[in-house]
Amino acid sequence: MQISKEDMLAKANEASKNTLMETLSIEIVDFGDDFLTARMPVNSKVHQPDGVLHGGATAALAESVGSFATHIFIDTDKFFVRGLEITANHLKSVSEGYIFAKATFLHKGRTTQLLDIRVTDEADNLISICRLSTISLPKK
Repeated sequence: MQISKEDMLAKANEASKNTLMETLSIEIVDFGDDFLTARMPVNSKVHQPDGVLHGGATAALAESVGSFATHIFIDTDKFFVRGLEITANHLKSVSEGYIFAKATFLHKGRTTQLLDIRVTDEADNLISICRLSTISLPKK
């Protein structure tokens, strides 16, 4: 029996309970064969003192969506995922609404993965470009 996309999204978001993703209200909203998309509300919880989105919150969104993408594309019975390095170039400020992070694979190796994560606002303006490298390690 194949699981529906809606059920898979519900299962993914349920796995985020009691994590940083829940704290930041990050929600997985779409996925396909080679991508995963999440959204996060921009409000005072993720603002810098001057009222715009904090770059650290953007990086947390990017690492969450990238790591989650790697997680759903590997055999989690045999492997677990950890982030190795993240870079973020912030291009535009945002103070309200939602931002969306779409993670796509640049390299999907057996042990290491490299993802491109584009963060956009509701009008599809580019907010940040991030790169995340992850490692899949065997469970013992």
